[in-house]
Amino acid sequence: MGLLDRGIEIKTPEQVDAMRCAGLVVGRTLELMRSSARAGISTGELDAIAEDHIRASGATPSFKGYHGFPGSICASVNDEVVHGIPGPRVLADGDLVSIDCGAIVDGWHGDAAITVAVGEVSDELHHLMRVTEEAMWRGIAAARPGGRVSDISHAVEQHVRSSGNFGILEDYTGHGIGTQMHQPPDVPNYGKAGRGPKLVRGLALAVEPMITLGTKESEVLEDDWTVVTADGSWAAHFEHTFTLTPQGAWVLTALDGGEEMLGRLGVPFGGR
Repeated sequence: MGLLDRGIEIKTPEQVDAMRCAGLVVGRTLELMRSSARAGISTGELDAIAEDHIRASGATPSFKGYHGFPGSICASVNDEVVHGIPGPRVLADGDLVSIDCGAIVDGWHGDAAITVAVGEVSDELHHLMRVTEEAMWRGIAAARPGGRVSDISHAVEQHVRSSGNFGILEDYTGHGIGTQMHQPPDVPNYGKAGRGPKLVRGLALAVEPMITLGTKESEVLEDDWTVVTADGSWAAHFEHTFTLTPQGAWVLTALDGGEEMLGRLGVPFGGR
């Protein structure tokens, strides 16, 4: 493991393999969350299911106790964008719930998020989710060795702006990840290409667009965690952890490593 400027952590191939183990735990936990999220279940019950699965997989939840956070997942419903505390809230038909999950294996972190529709939701909400997830993949696909971090940011923003009138949160970003869940560099979801730290082999980043049906403005609730839209509009959030290999991008939290989606976008797959 080496360090670049600004404290950026560069992983060896063996360390990336360890991160893949953590990433697979996260990916499988989120698939369990996708199948478990339904009308009538509470976000606290989802949290208990996730924690049991993470620990049974030989991993530790990244979120539990992180700066005092009480849950093993973040569960953010409707106008809650990110960092929702799981608890007694019961999901209802028509809700959107963003589920963010992290796991640690042998000191290495994985971090990813999905947004799930509970029962039937409107076409507008399906479009919001689709645009947000596609923007994440466009950002990952824009990463090339020798490029810059803001190449990712620009690709995310371009896709969102070309897909409708959405708000892109600016106060919350993606991030570097490795021996800590949050490391330099920040990965904003907007901006011009060609700026920021260089993209190199062994750099691991979490890309996570947070997109609203309204404006980019947000507020934090009195619990000091839950971020909500200032205008009450609903939001979606997707996230994956990826790294760059000599062959291309490898999405460490995707069960197939990102091979299918990267192939659809016409970029090389760097996993194994």
